[in-house]
Amino acid sequence: MDKNEITKKAKEYIAKEKNVNFKSEVEKLLASVADADWKDLEDRFFQNLEFGTGGLRGVMGGGFNRMNTFVVRSATQGLASYVIKAFPKKAAAGELAAVIAYDSRRYSKEFSEEAALVLAANGIKCYLFSGLRPTPELSFAIRQFKADTGIVVTASHNPPQYNGYKAYWNDGSQVIEPHDVGIIREVNAVTEIKEITKEDALKKGLLKIIDKEVDEPFHAMIRGKLFRPDLIKEKAGEVKIVYTPLHGTGAMHVEAALGGLGLKVITVPEQREGDGAFPTVQFPNPEEPPALKMAIDLAKKEKAGVVMATDPDADRFGIAVPDGNGEFVPVTGNQIGSLLIDYVLLSLKEQGKLPKNAAVVNTIVTTGMQAKVAALYGVETLECLTGFKWIANLMRLSETGALNKSIVFGCEESYGYLVETEVRDKDGVSAAAMTAEMTLYWLSKGKSLLGRLNELYEKTGYWQEAGVSKYFPGPEGPSTMQGIMTSYREKPPATFGGIEVIKVRDIKTSQILHLKDGKKETVDLPKSDVLQFFLKDGTIVSARPSGTEPKIKFYATSCQEIGADGLAGAKAAMSKKLEAIKKDIKSVIGD
Repeated sequence: MDKNEITKKAKEYIAKEKNVNFKSEVEKLLASVADADWKDLEDRFFQNLEFGTGGLRGVMGGGFNRMNTFVVRSATQGLASYVIKAFPKKAAAGELAAVIAYDSRRYSKEFSEEAALVLAANGIKCYLFSGLRPTPELSFAIRQFKADTGIVVTASHNPPQYNGYKAYWNDGSQVIEPHDVGIIREVNAVTEIKEITKEDALKKGLLKIIDKEVDEPFHAMIRGKLFRPDLIKEKAGEVKIVYTPLHGTGAMHVEAALGGLGLKVITVPEQREGDGAFPTVQFPNPEEPPALKMAIDLAKKEKAGVVMATDPDADRFGIAVPDGNGEFVPVTGNQIGSLLIDYVLLSLKEQGKLPKNAAVVNTIVTTGMQAKVAALYGVETLECLTGFKWIANLMRLSETGALNKSIVFGCEESYGYLVETEVRDKDGVSAAAMTAEMTLYWLSKGKSLLGRLNELYEKTGYWQEAGVSKYFPGPEGPSTMQGIMTSYREKPPATFGGIEVIKVRDIKTSQILHLKDGKKETVDLPKSDVLQFFLKDGTIVSARPSGTEPKIKFYATSCQEIGADGLAGAKAAMSKKLEAIKKDIKSVIGD
């Protein structure tokens, strides 16, 4: 893109942006003659920040390719236009409603208020939370108010320079087809953004500030999902829980949910308050072991029984547990999901509440161990695409009778779990409460969570997963990632880590190709840019470009039989296998 094009787009943005900070960023860059500043300008304007199938996510700053108030207002106008067309009778009667929540990131409050006012200007009544609230509570509130849409302003676990915007539908789940495509079409067609002042919106009843009228039912719902409240009362004093919200939204609800049960919760003081700079961590992500360091240090000092963490919008949940040697071991999302499936199904069965058509749901890149654990209880595991909106979609189909299954649990490998149906997105708060109860249950049986996990390995084989990802930022990033995917499609590797690839599942083309005889099968999943390589030993290697960040992600899930060398021998063999697979992946994408 030449300087004239950049200048034209920059001036157009300056004329449209009302936020002084974002506007001045572009004005200063435009006034500079430094090559680095022009490179920065190009990155801000070489494309518009795409409203994808889940909404927006990007680096905050001035420009059409950044997260800022103009981009948020424009996206919300498109969302409003689509909702009005989707529910014409309610629109004509003035009955449309939306809910908006936001997390602790910089500008989250401003973005959420701007979005609320755009919705109000379009005649859509907006319920806006008075302060920071987690994503699962937003989903819960949509269902409570019977709203038609919702927005949460968050970039989840991304670094502090990011913010984002997720759009929800009337069942409390993130939008999927056909709504996502329809919203994108309307967003791209926006030429004028309707406006109303906050004072007028409040006066006309088009803006309502909410808090405890949702908080209290949300807490009650979480408590109501537990299986053994009497056990918690009896054992609560035996386990200390050290918790960190990683400067996000989780403290109020996790402390209330667990503390209200009588559990001793010690929150890491330096990480308790919302702070979009996330000053004590490089990444505010419970998947990253360094993010748990302060909590683990405090847990050692307090002799705690478990460390818990949620990400900034409290939809993801992670733990670390004592290993018996004075150290704490982070438990992976796949392992937590396996433990929770085991505990939920065991409890439902013991209490005579397990439906005959019960099913659990996970994604195509989640560990195969979970299906094996569910099978121990005679329960089927349904698979769906990556992203919790697809788990919610199966819940929707179950609720309407289109799917003859009673879904009792949903999870994904990226530390997302759902133990209830009142929420239709991953819920770190409910997961924390259920995990606390699960910890006490196994303690009452003389076992730790690691001990129970090892028992499950003895029944299912030893499972382990590995991930490789690489960022490709800048204008050339998307084409680079597509080049990698195209190369894998046109010439699938014969092996990964020396293990033969026997078939390839291409979700984008809805096809399974058997490499030995060329036989093809149809894939019964929505189209998505995902490739899966099935290896001769049962290992599955998956590749997909991220839908929210400029990076490509690889996942490997594998099982090792436990032989004469026991669990330690299986772990050693697995480590060697996964390292070889990762080496092959890195030889293609680079370190």
